[in-house]
Amino acid sequence: MIQTNVDISSFTTFGLPARVKQFATFSSVDELKQLLQQKPENTPLMLLGGGSNVLFTQDFDGLLLKNEIMGFEIVEKSGDDVLVKAGAGENWHSFVIRTINLNLGGLENLSLIPGSVGASPMQNIGAYGREIKDVFHSLEAYHLPTGEIHTFNNQQCGFGYRESVFKRQFKNQYVIVSVTYQLTKKHQLNTSYGAINEQLQAMGIENPTIKDVSNAVIAIRSSKLPNPKEIGNAGSFFKNPVIEKQLYNQLVANYPDMPNYPVDELHVKVPAGWLIEKAGWKGKTFDNYGVHKNQALVLVNYGGATGKQVFELSEAIIADIQSKFNIALEREVNII
Repeated sequence: MIQTNVDISSFTTFGLPARVKQFATFSSVDELKQLLQQKPENTPLMLLGGGSNVLFTQDFDGLLLKNEIMGFEIVEKSGDDVLVKAGAGENWHSFVIRTINLNLGGLENLSLIPGSVGASPMQNIGAYGREIKDVFHSLEAYHLPTGEIHTFNNQQCGFGYRESVFKRQFKNQYVIVSVTYQLTKKHQLNTSYGAINEQLQAMGIENPTIKDVSNAVIAIRSSKLPNPKEIGNAGSFFKNPVIEKQLYNQLVANYPDMPNYPVDELHVKVPAGWLIEKAGWKGKTFDNYGVHKNQALVLVNYGGATGKQVFELSEAIIADIQSKFNIALEREVNII
């Protein structure tokens, strides 16, 4: 059923005020088809998953459809490899924990990332040395122009850093309905990135399991990132910029503590959080919004802010980083 003039602040992790002209949820492809048939011609369409990667700066004068397709299925076992299929509307963290409880490795480093299963390939989500492309097998997506279900493999998704074809050439053309991941019973732990090893040591764990790694990641994220249920936010607001080594060498002369992660012979990745903190933005508050005190990558709504205010804050940060470091920050969050 399509509702009209709906407040969607509770459907996004920012919790910012915004209204949509029409709103409905769907839990199957058939329901999606029926809703699309009811959509008036020339009415703008927007899809929403977990609402964890979007900032509404204004009301939406169109139809917003929230994906609530659920499901969990082990579709194939081959030796140590196991293919697990999940509905796009499943909560991401709950799905990760379910795979870990089945002793299936591959997703443990991606614990506690907000959002839905369907958003994971769209964004090529990643954390602590692991990205979705590392464990992705395939997905099924509803093609809006034709009403057909198309299947995409890893290569066809065109994964990049927080990128996929669904954010570029196929933007607004598909609705992801299910995702299949290639997980394993033969665990290959990745604990070298960030503070995972230090956290495991603090927990007194010498021979970690995938559950231990997941718990360590959860502890680290909980200590740095605000809980969206308590403080409105969308997680990391900016992408870590990839810059030329020549520029990095120039900057490191003035900032010898600037961290970097090699990308190739000519480029390095620099933490956006480090740049924002170095520029003095970490912990800054402006009335009821600001930059989180523990993680400069996170812009927060303390309650009562507007999307426009948060957007203007991001604009100011981008301009300041460009001025101080000659680096152009790019938003990870989708702006409406």
